[in-house]
Amino acid sequence: MDFRMDLVPARRKQVISGLMQLYLYDFTLFQNLDVNQDGVFPDYPGLDDYWKRGSGKYPFLMTNGNIPAGFALVDRLVDPEEGDFYMTEFFVMQKYRRSGMGSWAARELFDRFQGRWKVTQVKTNAPAQAFWRKVIGTYTDQQFEEKISPIHGHISQYFTSQKMNSIN
Repeated sequence: MDFRMDLVPARRKQVISGLMQLYLYDFTLFQNLDVNQDGVFPDYPGLDDYWKRGSGKYPFLMTNGNIPAGFALVDRLVDPEEGDFYMTEFFVMQKYRRSGMGSWAARELFDRFQGRWKVTQVKTNAPAQAFWRKVIGTYTDQQFEEKISPIHGHISQYFTSQKMNSIN
């Protein structure tokens, strides 16, 4: 596989918008989401903010070769108690799941954005919880903290990224 991950320029944001429809479809297993009368999910709130200069928001496209395969939305957090970075959304198309792409992409993002991370999963999304526990556990040698939101019951992992295998 020829995995790549690049920031998406504003002129290509329709790629993320299109993949977001697939992501929201997958999410219907875990959240009460419906399409509109035209068979389309509503626009993702605040997606355009990812292309505003200085917003602290980073849209990434995952590709296999030149073919779009997923995306990640990373936010710089403003609350120092929560961390430095938040994995706002993370999606790998079903075709590429269990290929190593998701694990590779997550590690790549953790390495690119050095600091304290927060990654959250919806309380009903057991596959995502298992994925993130495995990826973060491997990345940090199990050095992460997990908290359950008292309001919604969502699960979050907190950890610090650092290049574990860098050559000095």
